[in-house]
Amino acid sequence: MWDYTDKVRDHFLNPRNTGVIEDANAIGEVGSLACGDALKLYLKIDDEERIVDAKFQTFGCASAIASSSALTEMIKGKTVEEAMKITNKEITAYLGGLPQQKMHCSVMGQEALEAAIKNYRGEEVEEHHHEGQLICKCFGVTDELILRSIRENNLTTVEEVTHFTKAGGGCGDCLSDIQRLLDEEHGKAAACEVPEPEPRKLSNVQRMQLVVKTLEEEIRPNLQKDGGDIELVDINGTEVIVALRGMCSHCPSSQLTLKNFVEGTLREFVEADITVKEVS
Repeated sequence: MWDYTDKVRDHFLNPRNTGVIEDANAIGEVGSLACGDALKLYLKIDDEERIVDAKFQTFGCASAIASSSALTEMIKGKTVEEAMKITNKEITAYLGGLPQQKMHCSVMGQEALEAAIKNYRGEEVEEHHHEGQLICKCFGVTDELILRSIRENNLTTVEEVTHFTKAGGGCGDCLSDIQRLLDEEHGKAAACEVPEPEPRKLSNVQRMQLVVKTLEEEIRPNLQKDGGDIELVDINGTEVIVALRGMCSHCPSSQLTLKNFVEGTLREFVEADITVKEVS
């Protein structure tokens, strides 16, 4: 059994402002019977944009009824601008808290209020009341709603996201997408990027072995295709001393071959600060 506060029990057993406002000039509807929770909020707003009456109809659990009842009490008498600042955190606080698994009920109240004010202002209300990519098909939850819930409530786990939005509480196909959104929001994607490799530190023996291997496997075969060749003369620290042979020895572009191809290949496969020197 859920651990409800006395105020939640009171608003569930004695809900305030239930029913319909026949001449409402703002109506917000969120959720669906198929999803298990649905809320329809009616507002009467006067010429000074003050909410003079608020009523609701809801289908859902005790937390959904209590959250809806609390919301109507909180917004009556407020201006539209003041009401727009109310968050699901404030609805929860007004009730003295909600079980973590029922936090989505307070979010639903916030969504219904936003939808009603959009309706009042003549703004188009999206089918799922949020722009963005649909993440949870079972409950019609988009990435925008998930990201917003993460930011406003400091959510860090998939389970918490499910408690606040219901996303992931159905078939579970969207759980990996929810984790991705959490990682992106908390910067883990950036943390997982491959860091720039540090310059390789080689011993003289390691450097010599890699130079010989690269010359034999990467450089010589390509030079030999055009009738050229190369000979390793010596290695002095990071300076590799070579002699060009065959067609390369008197080629007009031998210096380009030496610097762009030979030196470039050795820097790629052996060490970044290698230099190549030619001798006859």
